[in-house]
Amino acid sequence: MRSIFFGLDERMNYVYTPAQKQELAEKAGMLSTETVTQEMLLAEPEKYADVDCVFSTWGTPALTEEQVAKCLPNLKYLFYGAGSVQGFARPYMNNGVRVFSAWQANAVPVAEFTVAQVLLANKGYFAAMQLHSVSRRDEATAVANSFPGNYGCRVGIIAAGQIGRMVIKALAARKLEVLVYDPFLSEEAAAALGAKKASLEEIFATCQTISNHLPNLPTTQRMLTYEHFSKMLPNAVFINTGRGAQIDDEGMIRALNEMPTRMALIDVTLPEVPPADHPFYSMPNVLLTPHIAGSMNDEVHRMAQYMIEEFDRVMAGEAPWYEVSFKMLETMA
Repeated sequence: MRSIFFGLDERMNYVYTPAQKQELAEKAGMLSTETVTQEMLLAEPEKYADVDCVFSTWGTPALTEEQVAKCLPNLKYLFYGAGSVQGFARPYMNNGVRVFSAWQANAVPVAEFTVAQVLLANKGYFAAMQLHSVSRRDEATAVANSFPGNYGCRVGIIAAGQIGRMVIKALAARKLEVLVYDPFLSEEAAAALGAKKASLEEIFATCQTISNHLPNLPTTQRMLTYEHFSKMLPNAVFINTGRGAQIDDEGMIRALNEMPTRMALIDVTLPEVPPADHPFYSMPNVLLTPHIAGSMNDEVHRMAQYMIEEFDRVMAGEAPWYEVSFKMLETMA
C-alpha cells in the first residue's frame, strides 16, 4: 500500500493531527507526512503512478478524468476527511476510484448546533435576549411567555438527510412533535425517526420553529420563497444551517418585515459574506452567525478519525460505512 496526503497543506494540517498523520504513515504506507499539492502532482505525475490511496479534506483538487488517469493510474481509494464531495468526486469515481467521505462526522456538529437553536427558539430565547440586553426586562419576559416552550412543540425539518435525521431523532427524544418534508422519505421511515411527513406549506403554516437542511443541488436553489415564509406563525423562527442558495432572500426579507415578530437565524448565506448594504445587517429579527455550524477547531479531528477507521475497515475486507455512490451524489449535499 502506497498513500499520500493530497490537497492544501494548511487544510490538511488543520484536520489531521500530527498523531493521526503518524498513525496513517505507519499503517497506510505514506510516501511522506507532507501534503502533495495539485501543482506537485501535475509537475511530476510519474512520481505518484503507484499510489493506491489518497487522504484529503477540504480543498481536494478537482482533477479532470484525464488527469486522474494520467497522474494517479493505480489509485483505488480516496478518503475525504470532510463532508460534501460534489465538487471533485465524479472524475475519480469515473476512473474506478472508491470515494469515502466523513459526511456523517461533519453532520454531528451541525445537528448539535441546530438542536440547540431549536430548543432555545421554542422558549423565546432569541427575542427575549435582545430585549433584556437593553434593559427591557418586562417586555423580554412578556415575549418569552408568548412562546410555547419545548414539550410537545411542533417543529418542522426540511429534508431528512444525515443532518436532518440526527435533528429529528434528538427532538423526538425530547418529546417535541416533528414534521418533516422530504420527497424521498417514506411515511414509514419518517415514523421510525419519530416524525410525520408534511408538505412545505403545512410546515411553514403550523410549526413554531422551522429548520432547513436541503441538499445543495440545482433543483433546490431558491426553493423556499415568499409563499412559504409569509405563512409563518406570528412568532415563528426559521433556522438555516443548510445553504444560502435555497432561500429566496427577497421573499424571506419581505415576510419578516411584514411581521417583525418572526425571526430568522442564519448561519449560511449567498454570497457567503453578504454585501455591506445587505438588509440582514440592519434587521432586528435576523441573527447572523459566520457559518460556524459545521466542524470547526477540535471538532474537525473527528472527520479525520472517521476516515482512519474507514480505512481500517476497507483494508480488513469489512463493509465500509461511508462509501459514496453515484446514487448518493444525486441528492447528497
